[in-house]
Amino acid sequence: MPNTSDLKRGVRFLHEGAPYQVYDVQFQSPSARGATTLVKCRARDLVTGQLKSFVFRAGERMEDPDVETRKAQFLYRQEDTFNFMDVETYEQFELPLDALGGAEMYLIEELVVRLFFFNGRPISVELPKAMDYPIAECEPAIKGDTVTNVTKTARLATGLEVQVPLFINEGDIIRIDTTEGRYVERVKVGR
Repeated sequence: MPNTSDLKRGVRFLHEGAPYQVYDVQFQSPSARGATTLVKCRARDLVTGQLKSFVFRAGERMEDPDVETRKAQFLYRQEDTFNFMDVETYEQFELPLDALGGAEMYLIEELVVRLFFFNGRPISVELPKAMDYPIAECEPAIKGDTVTNVTKTARLATGLEVQVPLFINEGDIIRIDTTEGRYVERVKVGR
């Protein structure tokens, strides 16, 4: 059973019957004598995917959620339903579009992700921190464009649009930070 003083990024807790995962946490010590330290945190609701803000007193007890994690492979999309398969048991699961919280823009067939289960049913998905994608569409680089920190829009095959440096071309493979949806680097092929 976690304590509010033990909260840090990634810790899961149960609040009013819903499972949450801590996204950001701050401790605020009051200036008045005898006042208790406050724990301010933002946490993601694992069922709805929404971020919520909480304020707790330091030392409060919290409940552990009945959240289980399994490795699963993304199989295919069928309209607004996404199908996954447990990599160990080969059991298949469906998740609706609204349970993915934006992760659908990163899903490609055969991608292995972590599926979260709450009370035995799948509720959300966790992507790898960084993933590599080929550029499907972008404007060509223009010789002489050497100004630093200038970007252009590139579209991936999944439909995700990302700001990339001017030297990136259609067909290049780039690494994307999935937590922020931003360009990290160009991936060198054939090392």
